[in-house]
Amino acid sequence: QVQLMESGGGLVQPGGSLRLSCAASGSIASIYDMGWYRQAPGKPRELVATITSGSMSNYADSVKGRFTISRDNAKNTVALQMSSLKPEDTAVYYCNADVFGKNYSGIFIRKDYWGQGTQVTVSS
Repeated sequence: QVQLMESGGGLVQPGGSLRLSCAASGSIASIYDMGWYRQAPGKPRELVATITSGSMSNYADSVKGRFTISRDNAKNTVALQMSSLKPEDTAVYYCNADVFGKNYSGIFIRKDYWGQGTQVTVSS
């Protein structure tokens, strides 16, 4: 079974930086798009940034110029470098990956996977 594991969240002051990391594990044949989403209290989950297997990236307007997404295809990892953080960036951040891998039944399928989420709090 494929799993995504995030790390790197925490408390940071406005203007500060944080780096989130996510590693995909399990029986993986291919990973297509990877990305980061976030959900603030009382709000729907929203896209932060995505990156293709060829490293083409896409960002929400609210984070352009402040956040950078990157991936290491050899290690099945994706990272989000966040700078100039604002209080409105406070949310639970989720890693997402479109994976062709083995499921519980031992069959290779293409499926969207999510990490468990990591809290990012921007506050003075």
